[in-house]
Amino acid sequence: MAATLNVNNLMEVRKAGLQALNEALGTVGMIRFIQQYEKGSGDYTKEKYQTPDLAIEEIDIMLKNR
Repeated sequence: MAATLNVNNLMEVRKAGLQALNEALGTVGMIRFIQQYEKGSGDYTKEKYQTPDLAIEEIDIMLKNR
C-alpha cells in the first residue's frame, strides 16, 4: 500500500514529483523536462562578452582569496 501524500507539504509534493519523473523518464529525461520550466534571465549572448577572459593564474588567485 502506498503512503499517503500530504499535498499541503510542498517538500513532500516536490519529492514525490521528482521521484515519479525519475521513474518515468530516467535521470536525463527528468532533467530535460525540468529545464523546460526554468526561466532564464538576462541576455547571454550580450553578457558573455562583458566578462573578460581570465588566465588560469588569475582564477587560482581568486579562488584562494575566497
